[in-house]
Amino acid sequence: METHTDDREKKRGFTIFIDAVKYVVETTSMTGAEIKALAHLDAQYQLYLEEQGDRPDRPITDTEAVSIREDMHFYAIPPATMGSEARKA
Repeated sequence: METHTDDREKKRGFTIFIDAVKYVVETTSMTGAEIKALAHLDAQYQLYLEEQGDRPDRPITDTEAVSIREDMHFYAIPPATMGSEARKA
């Protein structure tokens, strides 16, 4: 019976979503850079944690450690390129 419990604990992971893609991680803490690397995102992208309700989504820096919980949702946006099209015209 004890072995069965140990097997379940070894397989325990947290389901998180990055840009709506499901990932299962087996760690309780990850940095922003590690989360972006997991999803093969460009290092220049800004990572955000989706917050519940009316709270604003939280930007996550590359060096910031995030406590991983079940069903967390992250998204990334590319660096701002404002004005680049206007200059070409």
